[in-house]
Amino acid sequence: MSETHEHFQSSVKDLGPTRKAVEAEVGAEATAREYDRILEEYSQRARLKGFRPGKAPKDVVRRMFAPDIQRSVADELIPRVLEEILEAKAIRPVGVPVVENVSYEEGQPLRFKAVIEVWPEFELPSYKKVQAKKIEAAVTDEDVSRTVDELREKAVEYVPVEGRGVASGDYAVVELQGKDLKTRRLMPAEKVVVLAGHEGNDPVLNANLLGLVPAEEKSFRHAYPADHKNKKLAGKEIEYRLKVVSIKEKRLPEANDDFAKTLGEFDTLAAVRDKIRREIQIARGQAARRETADEVLRTIVDRAVFELPKSVVDEEAEAVLKNMLQSAPANAVTPQLLETLRGSAHAQAESNLKRHLVLRRIADAEGIRVTEEDLDQEIGRLAQANGIPVARARESFAAEGRRDDLRSTLLVRKTVDFLVGQAIIE
Repeated sequence: MSETHEHFQSSVKDLGPTRKAVEAEVGAEATAREYDRILEEYSQRARLKGFRPGKAPKDVVRRMFAPDIQRSVADELIPRVLEEILEAKAIRPVGVPVVENVSYEEGQPLRFKAVIEVWPEFELPSYKKVQAKKIEAAVTDEDVSRTVDELREKAVEYVPVEGRGVASGDYAVVELQGKDLKTRRLMPAEKVVVLAGHEGNDPVLNANLLGLVPAEEKSFRHAYPADHKNKKLAGKEIEYRLKVVSIKEKRLPEANDDFAKTLGEFDTLAAVRDKIRREIQIARGQAARRETADEVLRTIVDRAVFELPKSVVDEEAEAVLKNMLQSAPANAVTPQLLETLRGSAHAQAESNLKRHLVLRRIADAEGIRVTEEDLDQEIGRLAQANGIPVARARESFAAEGRRDDLRSTLLVRKTVDFLVGQAIIE
């Protein structure tokens, strides 16, 4: 498709679903005007021997700076002409156009080619009446009791023990010192707090600690195998001296009305359980809705067939990979694992972008919009959830330019709500 403008001629060709080539020729008159303007700027700025600043003859400046001036002409005209062409053709490029095949000499037309990536045009698949499996979000008495027990664990107390020895689950303050029986060398004496019976302890310590009463001492020996995980002990026979200094036992509050009153506005345990049940029900309902939404979206997006701009996929994949690497221990990322993660990131990037495009197209097709009132209500909700004044939250969103990001988030949410509302869930 060719088009003639007052100052230039241009044509646009499709190179594929996501790439276009723009070829343009800027006429000699237009390039001459730009050349003269830039030559004047060089003449004013040039500092040449034998001439006062700004007084050097233009012919001299032209001879000395010809390549630079020609490059400046191209640098000035190409972006302006390309922007005008894209605006006239209603082409919205993705990323930065790649300019190539630039041809220009003084007094001649300027010719160039620009390769541009664009979002693909595609036909929306059927997105209404999508079938999805109903997800149950029931809450059992066991779920509620488990949460009550977690609250009791947070209120646990450790109280001194009298009249008995160390039992599994007790916290014991002990003095411990070992001696290498071969070298007769004493190991450093330690005074430590031990959770009796814990699987992370040395099994020898667990076996000899249980039953000891405060102030009681005990000696015992143990021969460690050569392949023991603690290299300082491997292959050695150690004689230990163990003394219990004090013992504290774990004491959980009873699950009763008295415990309920320590949790705030409750008078009875039944009231606590009722609130817990409601909160679990809300959380599971939200999770079920998210899972249903994911299933509906996955079905719709899988039906949509189109190509994505390579540069955008690559950029999104790098962002996804960066997030993956941040959650992985640095010393665990081998070249093989990195290659695997890179492949996963690329697939995730394609999925993210496809979902984004499909949702945007559905929003346009259904006239789904985010109003200023929607934005203000969401900012108010966020302010309340984070315990900050609404006025300050609004100022923050305005000053940091975050309203547009919030608008995009709400548009996606409203579109997903629309699709779930249209789905057949059974």
